[in-house]
This record gives sequence, structure tokens and C-alpha cells, in this order.
Amino acid sequence: MKNFSFVTGVGIFGTVYLTPLFLGRVRGLDAWQIGTALLSAGVFQLIAVPFYGLLANRVDLRWLMMFGLACFGIGMWSFTPLTHDWGWEELLLPHAFRGFAQQFCVAPIVTLTLGMLPPDRLKSASGLFNLMRNLGGAIGIALIDTILEQRTQGHADHLIDQLQAGRIDAAKEVGLPLGRFHDVPLGPIDDITKAIVAPLVKKAALTESFNEAWLIIAALFAISLLALPLMKRAHIPDTAMGPGTEHGFH
Repeated sequence: MKNFSFVTGVGIFGTVYLTPLFLGRVRGLDAWQIGTALLSAGVFQLIAVPFYGLLANRVDLRWLMMFGLACFGIGMWSFTPLTHDWGWEELLLPHAFRGFAQQFCVAPIVTLTLGMLPPDRLKSASGLFNLMRNLGGAIGIALIDTILEQRTQGHADHLIDQLQAGRIDAAKEVGLPLGRFHDVPLGPIDDITKAIVAPLVKKAALTESFNEAWLIIAALFAISLLALPLMKRAHIPDTAMGPGTEHGFH
């Protein structure tokens, strides 16, 4: 269960870090606008609370955790069509998945990990559980920063090559007028044009790096989802699952 706590730490802290960073660095929004754009994730998390409470005593918690991991992964994957002009409207659906899923990821892990431990072990186990989640968040943020720093220049160089070759798709991605792009080389570019295009290319390249970061987090949740059915039943306290769960995972 410590591994699942680590993964949820990567997802929760990574997303909370990535989204404001994108809105600030790429969209140039201020703190109020960023907070408004992030509000939907908290709203959907609150919506999830009564649903989880209703199901927790009726459904095997491992099924609920599988649902949460799946929704979280879908939420991360739904960020990947990201473009440099996304706002709160485009972010609403990914945030809905992420916010709703968070309740179904964290609460079952806490219950299955700590719910049935004797009191003398609870303090140490709780510390280890929180440590793994925070460690996942720290490593996730470090990984995100590495991707943004190491991959952006490569994306920028590729976009410049594509623009120089006259690729229409590259012009669309960067946000340039399409009239000059006909899939034929453009020839020499003057310094004024380079100065105008360079910030747009940097913004598009940074957006591609954000997409890669979200995709990696989604892949991590997919791997965890595949590993969940392999959990040994001995690790799951039966009384923490609620009634009617005898025929769940085996």
C-alpha cells in the first residue's frame, strides 16, 4: 500500500504544481485567474465525498481505489491535448476527473493501510504513510521540473526546423498566420521575423513539455492500476471492506 500512497502523492502534488505553472508561464494569468481556474477541481472533490461515503460500506475498497486510480489517470491523460491557449473551460473536464478521483484514491488507501492497525503501531504507520505520499510529491515535482528544463529546448529546435520547412501543422501549433506555409521551405528569415516568432515558439515548446509531464503521470497511474489486482488478499483487512465484499479481489 505504501507504493500506492507514493503514486497518489506524485499525482496530487504534481498536478497541483503543474496546472498553476502552466497557467502562469504559458497563459500569463495572474494569481486570481489561476485560482479561479483551479476551483473546479476542489468542487468535484467535494461532490465525490458523499458518493464515496455511500459506497465505502458496500463495495470492496480495492474496487473503489481502482476506480479512483483509473479516473485520476484519465484526468492526467485528458490534459495531454493541451495547447498554449487553454483556459478554465478546457481545463474543466480534466479537473473534474482529477478532483472526483482524488477522494477515491486517498481515502481507501488510508483505510486499508491504517484502519485496522493496533493503536501501538498506528503512529509509526501513519508517519510512514505520510512520508511516502510526500516523497512521491517531491519526486514528482522534481521529475516535472526536469522535463520542463530538459525537453523544452529540444521541442523548440524541432518546431523551428518544421517552420523553416514550411509545415502548416507547426505554424498552427505556434500560432502563426498560415498564408506563408505551404509545406515548402521558407528560405532565409530576417531578424525582425525571428524576434517576433521566437517567443511564440518558446511558448509552444513549453506546452509540449507540459504535455509530456502529464502523460508520464498518467502512465504511472496506469501501471499502478494494472498492479492493483495483484495485491495479496492478506494485506487487506476484511473488516475494512464493508459488508458484501467477500467475492471481490482474490
